[in-house]
Amino acid sequence: MQNVVAINAAARQGILAAQATSDESLLESIAEGGRTAMHILYSRHHVRVYRFILRMVRDATTAEDLASQVFLDVWRTANQFQGRSQVSTWLLSIARFKALTALRQRRHEDLDQEEMLEIPDDADTPEACLDRSSTSAILRACVAKLSPAHREIINLVYYHEKSVEEVGNIIGIPQSTVKTRMFYARRQLADLLKVAGIEGLAA
Repeated sequence: MQNVVAINAAARQGILAAQATSDESLLESIAEGGRTAMHILYSRHHVRVYRFILRMVRDATTAEDLASQVFLDVWRTANQFQGRSQVSTWLLSIARFKALTALRQRRHEDLDQEEMLEIPDDADTPEACLDRSSTSAILRACVAKLSPAHREIINLVYYHEKSVEEVGNIIGIPQSTVKTRMFYARRQLADLLKVAGIEGLAA
């Protein structure tokens, strides 16, 4: 009985130690077939990856399926991670590619850009500076009216707290282009908010 207790205690300690491990170390373990490390990485990043995809594809079922595919790719290709960016940035790069591929495949549904902008965004968002009341709803509506390129920048910078360098890595554009898009995205968002009766949030 004492042996069983000791084994269980050791197992719990191993899980706790793994949970405190960096993402990079988890990937190294995953590359060697570590299932516990895969579960931990999934629990850390699944919600973020899912929400990122959902904002692009605007369909919960598709977003969940694509998010699962992202982590399946991680399981298969963890040894290809070269550490040139944060693991979270690498995950969002994979997620973006899959979302864009899904959107291209969806073209036959005749869902044009204007219709996409009118679809409500039901994803919960981490706007710490807002009280999730009418102001939050207005902000989401205004962000939805941005061009796809500008909306993507706002999504990565504000919702996923990515740096200019990380955004460039995810999208595959120079940092100078990221800064330019960010400038115009903020200006356009500020104009939209002003029309909606709110000023200062995008300044």
